[in-house]
Amino acid sequence: MAASANRLYIPALAPLYKSFEPYALPLLRIAMGLVLIPHGCQKLFGWFHGLGFDGFNQLFDKLGYHPGIAYTLIAGTVELGGGICLVLGLFTRVASLFLVIFMIFGIQFTSQKGFFWTQGGAEYSVLILVVGLVFLIRGGGLYSLDERMSREF
Repeated sequence: MAASANRLYIPALAPLYKSFEPYALPLLRIAMGLVLIPHGCQKLFGWFHGLGFDGFNQLFDKLGYHPGIAYTLIAGTVELGGGICLVLGLFTRVASLFLVIFMIFGIQFTSQKGFFWTQGGAEYSVLILVVGLVFLIRGGGLYSLDERMSREF
């Protein structure tokens, strides 16, 4: 830690950074889960101004993902179920694996519109993919149910 403290522009902040460090990855894991959950609810239940199950079935069919019902179930389950798992830190690596796979398809779809999310591009999908990779590699970590159970994939 001493070498790290010497590299800080404000070395006096080193104890603060050190005290908050254990919460950084759990915060990211929980935030990612909380971002995913409403998207799953939009697809499966039509909440938050979503198209709902039937609307997303039709959308996926229109986009060439057949059968639309299968893609709606997969996408909604990955977002809702995976989001809940990330928030809880339960089966984190499995949820993250599905999230990474899902985002590969998301990037394929959104990259047709460029990079920036403001134009519907891949920026947001790339970020979610990278966060998924972090938790696929690291697991649930501190303050997770995976840690409490002393078991992880």
